[in-house]
Amino acid sequence: MAGTDGGVNDEEEKPRSFDPKSADAYMVRDPQAFAMNVAKALENLGKAASEWLAPRERGDIPQTTASPMSDLVQTLSDVAEYWMAEPERSVEAQTHLISSYFDIWKKSVSQFSGESTNAGEQSDEKRRHKRFADEDWQANPFFDALQKVYFVTVSWADRMVTEAEGLDEKTRQKAQFYMRQVTEAISPANFAFTNPQVFRETVATSGANLVKGMAQLAEDMAAGNGNIKLRQTDYSKFVIGQNIAVTPGKVIARSELCEVIQYAPSTEKVLKRPLLIIPPWINKFYILDLNARKSFVKWCVDQGHSVFMISWVNPDARHATKGWDDYTREGIDFALEAIEQATGEKQINAVGYCIGGTLLASTLALHAQAKNRRIRSATLLAAQTDFTHAGDLKVFIDEQQLATLDAHMKAVGYLDGAIMASVFNMLRASDLIWPYVVDNYLRGAQPPPFDLLYWNSDSTRVAAANHSFYLRNCYLENNLAEGRMQVAGKVVNLKDIEIPVYDLATREDHIAPAKSVFTGAACFGGPVEFVLSASGHIAGVVNPPEMDKYQYWTSASPDGDFEEWQKSAIEQKGSWWPHWQKWIKGQDKRKVAARVPGEAMEPLCDAPGTYVLE
Repeated sequence: MAGTDGGVNDEEEKPRSFDPKSADAYMVRDPQAFAMNVAKALENLGKAASEWLAPRERGDIPQTTASPMSDLVQTLSDVAEYWMAEPERSVEAQTHLISSYFDIWKKSVSQFSGESTNAGEQSDEKRRHKRFADEDWQANPFFDALQKVYFVTVSWADRMVTEAEGLDEKTRQKAQFYMRQVTEAISPANFAFTNPQVFRETVATSGANLVKGMAQLAEDMAAGNGNIKLRQTDYSKFVIGQNIAVTPGKVIARSELCEVIQYAPSTEKVLKRPLLIIPPWINKFYILDLNARKSFVKWCVDQGHSVFMISWVNPDARHATKGWDDYTREGIDFALEAIEQATGEKQINAVGYCIGGTLLASTLALHAQAKNRRIRSATLLAAQTDFTHAGDLKVFIDEQQLATLDAHMKAVGYLDGAIMASVFNMLRASDLIWPYVVDNYLRGAQPPPFDLLYWNSDSTRVAAANHSFYLRNCYLENNLAEGRMQVAGKVVNLKDIEIPVYDLATREDHIAPAKSVFTGAACFGGPVEFVLSASGHIAGVVNPPEMDKYQYWTSASPDGDFEEWQKSAIEQKGSWWPHWQKWIKGQDKRKVAARVPGEAMEPLCDAPGTYVLE
């Protein structure tokens, strides 16, 4: 590797050969204890299997449960068909892979025999993988060969997909996604005796780590009622309403689908227009109120907003028939009526996050037809309105998979939160699945407390009718963007929305890709302030100014090509929050005396309410 002065970095190029003494850490010292612990680990693994099987035998999880496995097999079969169609093409591909393996074997034999190897030969891809940071991935010939074989295989598998001809765009996207899931799953870092750190710990503890890890696996399978609830944090350190979701306020209204929270003011004067926040109903609202330092709610209160929050119910079979129209009427419209009762104000500013923003957009289009002018400005946070470029989530959505999913939801009345969580985790499996599998179930470690991951694990169910409508009308048919979606019996058109819109995308978003959000921003009929934030779907949105992290970009109206827009965009350091606050005040900066929850209507309970605890 070249140093900063253009010369050679002597430390990195220093020859290295295998030290046989290093193998001592992989030698079992107490075979009897090791054998007993392996037996205990297998017993605990059996308990985990029983926890998986029991709800299926009872019928709690019907046989119609949606699974991507059949689609994975079919998709990768389409790729294999291209390479197997011509024997010469198949042989050439296999020869290339085998010759790469042979080259790795020769170098490994040389290293094992004591010949020096060059540390600078490690691949750039390997350096980017934190899971291969252990020194023995290079120093030990066995592990060095494993990781090299793995990366060669990954590269070869990726080539099989990218170079396969005759695949339509949808199939190729699915093939790339599924191939990535497969190659990440077979990584040698995921197995006890091919991961040097886990191997050493297994030897050092005579397998006690595996005993504890398999016990944790059984606990997590039981917690997910037959679907593994992957522990990503120490749940015991968080209590909703005590050290998370603690901004003071009152629940002032409750419908079958939501509670409306009014937060207590912290300033003597507040903006005349109240602020209504519509969070996604997938996971819970308190991502915007994690704690005093990370709370968008608290920051808005301190800036002089009268903040109201929708807290969605965690639906069960009773809510099976609740659809998009109900979430519009019993959610947003219900909250607007509560705000008017609480403040006397007929005009508000609204914020919609993720799918909450999609619901807000369709509601605004419906309101425009009815000349309903209650919402005078809209802020969309990482929210899609055009799903043409919706990313890897579209892999799970086609007619066949929707039919299977609908059958499953019809049987139970909802989609279980564990299934939703696993889908979102799969989008970033190398960060959100496999490191926790290794640490929790192979090393037997406990993850540290982390409020964001506590929220991420606090998944919610999704009402069957609402979820089916959303997937079909947005992801599958793109009806909202193309003016075909029906809400409350009306065909709605986003071009009818002429109020000012602040549209935030996040650059590394894997749920609402920035290009998708940008494309949707051009659908509105009024002025749009499009802003691109650094980081991803959560950190790019929840970015308090005091943390002095990341940056954001602004430019002209979101028209034309997204890449061209980025070239002309101006980078601004820090959080987008103050920029948004300036925009909001530009819509209406009038102020009135602060409104105290309970002044105009009897509160039902203290914030964060009851629905968030279900």
